[in-house]
Amino acid sequence: MKAGFFRQPRQDNPWPPAGEPVNHVKSPFGLENARRLAKYAVLAAALAGLVAVCPAQRRPRGSTLRIIQLPDPRLIGSESLEQVLGKRQTARWFTGEPLKLADIGQLAWAGLATLERPPRPVTPPQPVRAPRERVRTRRTAEEDDYPIKLYLASQNGLYLYNPDSHSIQQTFDEDVRARLAPATVNPEAVASAGCDILLTSSPRGVAGRPSGKLRQLFLLQAGHVAQNIQLQAVSLGLGSIPIGDFDAGNVRRVCSMLRNLEPVYIIAVGYPTDQPPVRPMQEPGIIPPTAPIPTTPRKAVFIVPAENFQDEELFETRRVLDLAGVQTAVASTKTGLVTGMLGRTAQATVLVNELRVSDCDAIIFVGGPGAAAYFQNPVALAIARDAAANGKVLAAISIAPTILGNAGVLRRVAVTALFSERIALERAGARYTGVPVQRDGQIITATGPLAAAEFGRAIADALAGR
Repeated sequence: MKAGFFRQPRQDNPWPPAGEPVNHVKSPFGLENARRLAKYAVLAAALAGLVAVCPAQRRPRGSTLRIIQLPDPRLIGSESLEQVLGKRQTARWFTGEPLKLADIGQLAWAGLATLERPPRPVTPPQPVRAPRERVRTRRTAEEDDYPIKLYLASQNGLYLYNPDSHSIQQTFDEDVRARLAPATVNPEAVASAGCDILLTSSPRGVAGRPSGKLRQLFLLQAGHVAQNIQLQAVSLGLGSIPIGDFDAGNVRRVCSMLRNLEPVYIIAVGYPTDQPPVRPMQEPGIIPPTAPIPTTPRKAVFIVPAENFQDEELFETRRVLDLAGVQTAVASTKTGLVTGMLGRTAQATVLVNELRVSDCDAIIFVGGPGAAAYFQNPVALAIARDAAANGKVLAAISIAPTILGNAGVLRRVAVTALFSERIALERAGARYTGVPVQRDGQIITATGPLAAAEFGRAIADALAGR
């Protein structure tokens, strides 16, 4: 016979007779067994204690935390389709107030109410197979899915909408809106919306179609769903903004989505607000209360490319500064008319290589595709360094903060910009926040044209010593 499990020689009767106490000292088999069991018991107790003090922070991806049955959708509205179409407009700012559960259910229902399941190919009769050959007797879960899935991000977590049961399944128990916002081109809308609706598609859900054609069909379907949701939002007294420019990889990672799901659209929905207020019809001479006219007029110079600057980033920011009593001028690589990407023109009166920072109180770099010409421009980089060294207000918007980063003035500075510039700014030592407008001392940055008015007010406040 071979040795036992614990490698002890087999005995004729290793166990003592009935009624006799066990003597582990005399029994090698019993002594080794007791030692090993004791060691395993200590290990199990240690693991149990570790689990007790280190609870899991997050559920596994794809796990369901809870299912919420939504109220039945309303089938009759108070307004006609023509009235809803006439009132539909994009809302760029929201109050942050959470949406009612009934409204969330109505929006989700409107999105997928008319969406049909993909057609299934006809399956021919299966031939008789050998007994050992496995036969698939049911369709996979992916084949039963709708071509578009809706994820709903609210203050209570992330949910997946089930159109068959009109319910939502919680897939993440944390508010992901703040982490989702920097991955989009409209972070202020995503962060302040009462609910962010994510449209995703799964190309594996429909078989037998070319991948390029399939993707085109998915995008068309997503457009239909988005339109339904936005019209429903109008009838509920809500505002919305569709967002198609975002980092799909970051969105999938933040929301812990399955790899076979592709985010194709985001719709931010909420109670619209006018904040930050934009007053295009404000009469000249009325000064915003947050930026009173200083006793000594301040001077600010906008540095723009000769063409393809972002129009609103120049004109809206300049309008706010003009109302605050700040004297403004435009500098470029040429004097005369400079043209924005939307066709508007401005008069450049100063050459960049002749600009004296000592004569200015603020230097403002305007974004737009043409601003990339200043990324490695030695004159522009020198201006940024000079302004930072002399305590001037140094501002940049959209992609232009990268100019400040390349100038080496953003180390350990909190900044914001278009999401596309995040990596370059972090490599320059900056702390990217992704908020619409970020002020860190005398350095002010903004994400883009939607934040131009607030950007201008922040510059006016800094010039006023606020």
